[in-house]
Amino acid sequence: MTVYKKKLIVVSNRLPFVIQKDDLGNVIRKHSAGGLVTAVAPVVVENDGKWVGWPGPDYDFGEPLPESSVDDTSPTAGLKSSNVIPVALEPHLYQSYYNGCCNETFWPLFHSMPDKAVFSADYWKAYVEANELFARNTIKALENACDPDDPPLVWIHDYHLMLAAHAIRQYAANRQYKIKLGFFLHIPFPAWDLIRLFPWADEILQGMLACDLVGMHLQDYCINFIDCCSRGLGTRVDAKDMIVEHGGRYVRIAPLPIGIPYDRFRTLAVSAKRTIPEEKKVVLGVDRLDYTKGLPQRLKAFELLLAKHPEYIEKLEMLQIAVPSRTDVKEYQDLKEQMDQLVGCINGRFSTPTWSPIRYIYGTVSQQELAAFYRDAAVCFVTPLRDGMNLVAKEFVACQINDPPGVLIVSPFAGAGQNMLEALLCNPYELNETMETLHRALTMPEDERTLRMNYLRKREQSQDVDFWMKSFLRAIGRLDGEEAPVVQAFGLRPLSLDDFDDYFAKCKSLFNQKLALLLDYDGTLAPLASHPDLATIPSQTKELLQRLSNIPDVYVAIVSGRAVSNVKEMVGVENITYAGSHGLQILHPDGTQFHYPMPPEFEEKASEVLKELQDQVCKDGAWVESKGVYLTFHYRNVPADAQAELVAKAKEIIEKHGFLASHAHAAIEAKPPINWNKGRASIYILRTAFGLDWSERVSIIYAGDDTTDEDAFQALKGMAFTFRITQNDMSIKTAADRRLTSTNCVFTLLQWVERYYSSRPISKPA
Repeated sequence: MTVYKKKLIVVSNRLPFVIQKDDLGNVIRKHSAGGLVTAVAPVVVENDGKWVGWPGPDYDFGEPLPESSVDDTSPTAGLKSSNVIPVALEPHLYQSYYNGCCNETFWPLFHSMPDKAVFSADYWKAYVEANELFARNTIKALENACDPDDPPLVWIHDYHLMLAAHAIRQYAANRQYKIKLGFFLHIPFPAWDLIRLFPWADEILQGMLACDLVGMHLQDYCINFIDCCSRGLGTRVDAKDMIVEHGGRYVRIAPLPIGIPYDRFRTLAVSAKRTIPEEKKVVLGVDRLDYTKGLPQRLKAFELLLAKHPEYIEKLEMLQIAVPSRTDVKEYQDLKEQMDQLVGCINGRFSTPTWSPIRYIYGTVSQQELAAFYRDAAVCFVTPLRDGMNLVAKEFVACQINDPPGVLIVSPFAGAGQNMLEALLCNPYELNETMETLHRALTMPEDERTLRMNYLRKREQSQDVDFWMKSFLRAIGRLDGEEAPVVQAFGLRPLSLDDFDDYFAKCKSLFNQKLALLLDYDGTLAPLASHPDLATIPSQTKELLQRLSNIPDVYVAIVSGRAVSNVKEMVGVENITYAGSHGLQILHPDGTQFHYPMPPEFEEKASEVLKELQDQVCKDGAWVESKGVYLTFHYRNVPADAQAELVAKAKEIIEKHGFLASHAHAAIEAKPPINWNKGRASIYILRTAFGLDWSERVSIIYAGDDTTDEDAFQALKGMAFTFRITQNDMSIKTAADRRLTSTNCVFTLLQWVERYYSSRPISKPA
């Protein structure tokens, strides 16, 4: 038994049991099988933890959950109903979230079959809503479990809940709960060229990065995830130590291959009655009927074996167990029809009056009977086209108690194929190779079979499901008797000039020309403060900007939402351009000015919006900052539980008057509906400073920290190096090339610019 020293809250799509009605109409609990329940449920029970999940369609919300029966010996027997938090998902939502987004989109996409994936905005909306519901129910579980000195662990499972951690962390922060968040993905994580096909990939990555630890079966999956974070989100990563920097936090990514309850399967194998006669040689396949499992290819390889090696006729049988799955989905119905036809064709081709080559079971088989099949089969044929791990291979090994043992064949595209190297590997896409591998397994000498199986058994026994559980708890610093990972050693070294050397290495030829340095103020040059007047630029940053302004090939512009006079006063550097009110006002170094021609009616409307905001939502610490036709509603000092209502009302007022409302840092920006923003202003500044052909003669760096800077990132896409500062914000979707986590990182970037442009020859005038 794993000993755990903290409160544990497990969040999974389904509860560890299903609520059903028996023949008399009584509501009962039916234990769910699987390694997750077997490993985790006893730890939840032992530590009085809680489990959050969907109870199944038969549960009537409002009725009390049933307790376990007296004779229940399952791992969930001691899980009190008071420690279970059922999540209410109405049928239509469940259909779009689970059958839609999870199974029609994520399942094929994450299994490298994008042609089968359905990309639907309605599915995604349902997925977001369902994850929000799981998060709210998790907060219920946390209400009496949070201790500032002893934070509980919230452990979220699988692809159904990849957004939940972000919402849980936000809710917990609003309630000042301290928690640890862990996530484990039980399916593969795809490469960047696949995940980028999903329109909302950024949200998925950031949802997972809200955790402190993200666990996956294989190092390859971890590498894929880290690469996606770097390329898709622009985050800083350490691929060697598997760390991702995000929102001012460090997230550990860990390969933690799951095991099985080895001893339980071995015990079943010892007691199971024989179902395969001793004289019969059987090739066994056990799978859900799913297109990822490679079942048609497996049958065709077996057909090829019989055709090329007729000596197996009447001597060999294939037993394929296909557990029904998603029977209401057409693609699965088509697969069943294909399997039925293949089995019929092969049996029709090779059967004799006393023998048929394939025995096909379409249905469920008890674990006792399955253990007997595992024990007595000559070969276990595990050849999925793609699989996160595949526990059938491990269960077969655990049940191999006969002497001599059987042989395991595994696809290299299953997670098990990368760990169980003593098995025979074959590519299921290549039928001749698969057939030859099967022939080799059937003719393998007894001493080789024994040697291979001994190694496999030893590993699976030592790395069982309890080992997996301990490994996860150890990685997140929650295993009793062991210290948490040393904090100082966990994270990335501070961003340095060398990091920017690496980043710009492939593009240094672009810096052989002049550089335009366009910078936001609040949150970019100056740390954010509770009031704009308190957001002052550090003296060392100011001095560095002054030095940059004196370098002939560096042009500096500050592009801010503040009034132009205010931003010039706050920065206080001569010989640079200042743009205020998101570019409506521009002050050039020579004193000339630009004012965007604003229609008078917008100034009148801005006054109306200002008055209504002041009258209706300026309370509990909220206030409005007026910047002419731009307004900012600040709610940073409003108590967390009152923010949502005030924000909603402020947006309603702003939009009622035809202004655009956009989120900033604890603020709502009210903008007039004009075709002018930081992007248009940036291009105007560049054209004014360098002429109409500026794009051929100037390199550009733009750095900003909020949604108004996204207009500039979009406008300069492909023409500039863009950086988004994302400190303490884990839900940002950005068009910027890279993310920086603080104003200190911006200072390092400016230092790099100074070093580079101070050491190169001055460009000749065009």
